[in-house]
Amino acid sequence: MNPKRALPLMLGWLLLALLVLAGPAQAQQEGSGSEPPAYSTLADLLENEQTRQELIDQLRGMAGGVAESAPAEEAATPSLPRQLAELTSRVAGDIGSQFDAIASAIGGMFASDLESTFDMAAFTSAAINLGLVILATFVMFAIVRRLARRLFTGISQWSLNGSGMTPILRLIICVALAAVVDVLIVAFAYLGGNLIATFAIGETGELSTRASLFLNAFLVIELLKAGVRMLFASRYEGLRLLPITSGEASYWNRWIARLIGLVGYGLMVVVPLVNAYVAPAVGQGLGTLIMIGAFLYAVVVVLKNRKRLRDAINAKANQTTMAASRVSLQLFARTWHLFALAYFVMVLVLTLTRPADALPYVLFATLKTIAAVVVGLLLSAFLTQTIGRRISLSDDLRRKLPLLEPRLNSYVPNALRVIRTVIVVLVVMVVLNAWGAFDLAAWYASEAGRGLVGKSVSVAVILAIAVMVWLALASLIEHKLNPETGGGVPSARAQTLLALFRNALAIALITMTAMIVLAEIGINIGPLIAGAGVLGLAIGFGAQKLVQDIITGIFIQVENAMNTGDVVTVGGVTGTAEKLSIRSVGIRDLSGTYHIVPFSSVDTVSNYMREFGNHVGEYGIAYRESIDEAIEQLQLAFEDLKASEEHGYKLLEPLNVAGVIALADSSVNIRVVIKTTPGDQWAVGRAYNRLVKLRFDEAGIEIPFPHTTLYFGEDKAGRSPAANVRVLESRAARKPAAETHRDAPDHGIQQTVDQDHQKPSGDDVDEP
Repeated sequence: MNPKRALPLMLGWLLLALLVLAGPAQAQQEGSGSEPPAYSTLADLLENEQTRQELIDQLRGMAGGVAESAPAEEAATPSLPRQLAELTSRVAGDIGSQFDAIASAIGGMFASDLESTFDMAAFTSAAINLGLVILATFVMFAIVRRLARRLFTGISQWSLNGSGMTPILRLIICVALAAVVDVLIVAFAYLGGNLIATFAIGETGELSTRASLFLNAFLVIELLKAGVRMLFASRYEGLRLLPITSGEASYWNRWIARLIGLVGYGLMVVVPLVNAYVAPAVGQGLGTLIMIGAFLYAVVVVLKNRKRLRDAINAKANQTTMAASRVSLQLFARTWHLFALAYFVMVLVLTLTRPADALPYVLFATLKTIAAVVVGLLLSAFLTQTIGRRISLSDDLRRKLPLLEPRLNSYVPNALRVIRTVIVVLVVMVVLNAWGAFDLAAWYASEAGRGLVGKSVSVAVILAIAVMVWLALASLIEHKLNPETGGGVPSARAQTLLALFRNALAIALITMTAMIVLAEIGINIGPLIAGAGVLGLAIGFGAQKLVQDIITGIFIQVENAMNTGDVVTVGGVTGTAEKLSIRSVGIRDLSGTYHIVPFSSVDTVSNYMREFGNHVGEYGIAYRESIDEAIEQLQLAFEDLKASEEHGYKLLEPLNVAGVIALADSSVNIRVVIKTTPGDQWAVGRAYNRLVKLRFDEAGIEIPFPHTTLYFGEDKAGRSPAANVRVLESRAARKPAAETHRDAPDHGIQQTVDQDHQKPSGDDVDEP
């Protein structure tokens, strides 16, 4: 037998069997006084031309589906555009069917005898009772809210002007208290409405279904409105979670409350009553009309406020200091209306395609979304107000660790950016999970989810420990380097070694942390370590000069050959060591030139600032002067130097007079040695030279200048020829005088003697 013919035949026999079996049940129901539903339902289906045709089409489709089940299973999955087209066609068909059903139901009602099918007196009584319950409930709710207004005002004032907590924490506590009060008010009005509906209206002691529908809807809708009031709170600024003005809060609170009331009371009260008193088809169509009306109302409001809200979000973005937040807010300002329209379109589609459970699904998904976003915003604001603002340490701690405060203020904003990014990711995941686009629980239960979360937490802990170790050790080094704390003023060697140790510590921490993090996230660091070893060996062979610099620098530091601030001669360059690294030294000479000398070119390090310094002075006197008197004047000059406030404390020992060291051409040279504190020998020498000149001038001791003795020769009788010597008064007179003496005798001599004094010899090294 052909399957296409067999299936309708089987369905026909099945329908006939149902009719036969429904006979006894119908007879039994007639005996009990109830209506038989099977015959009336079947008659309604067959009497209506459209439903009869749909039943026939459905039976034919089922017959064809069985015959083509095998090829359909093998067919490819339809594309996304095809699925969207089918969904749109199905939704449009459902809406058309509902309107046809409404028209048919209303036409059937008017075609039949209304008096036999509709009891106007009962309907009027039920409507009056329901209206009284609604009126009593709303009046009771309004009275209790008005009585609680002072309480709300007090909580709001404490939120705005209280002390002892951060503003965001105080706001959260006050909003939670106000929400509890609001929920209690709704619960009180709900209980009062139940009591009135049960004992004061209608039959005493019995709660009608109509009143129960309204009261349940009242409870749900007013709780939703209470949640909206937590966000906006148009009358109480201190209870408003969103940072907007009172006018904006009032506008959006009023608009959302209207939308919730329209959809809630329409679907939860009006539609069930129409289903019960008119017809299910009419109720279903009315629900569709309510959702379409709410959708159109929401679209109009969104488009009307598109520019207004965009400007408000842009103004908020301009007040943000973080670049990422500013860009995100600016992008959201341009596209917020698209998200809102997509949300309302999705709600409408879900309501039309899943009328049975669409409303609870959309309600809970929306609440989860709002809760996730609000919690994320509050948590971000709380972190900003607690650790995001500038950290200020105590004066004592700032004095001991001067670099700790700026270092913390540079680390905390970066950590806050990372935490905010994590919060945004979590909020997005929760929102997607609320709408069924992402199964958060299943993902976390999977191996990949647990692994990612575990690795993320491990990496965060590793980075936090590394930062804390660096802060502790760097702060300890700064404590040792600070002259006001620790062991006093650190030595130059301690300063150099601690600075090098801090740099080495930073490199070691970064390297170790990077290796541990890579190993934690699953990257095999064995090849990296082996590659680094091979690379280091290759660099060692190819950069022998660099290796020599480093090794020499290590030994120079170990032997304490020089430190930062020392005056040294290194590689033929003399100056002050300004910067000392592991491979080179930076030297600033007396002319201000900065030299970088690699340690590989250093054979000798001459340090002029180790333990003490010596000023070695050589002072010449004329041959006719008394050496003992000159030494006495040198001692007096040293006493004057010792008595000075500027240089007296720099002298370590009494004056050491080495004695006469040379009988020069025109002077007798006396050497003295003055032992000073390291680095002060040049200043002390300059001051001592000045005092020696003053003492010699006072005692009349000549500091000789060069003398020239001219020998003209003599004959055997001891006579010398006459010398024609003239003293030239000016350079202008030299040329004529020279020309005049061209005719002089050959033995005439003209001489000009310079009157230059001999400078006393000083140190061989200029002070940088």
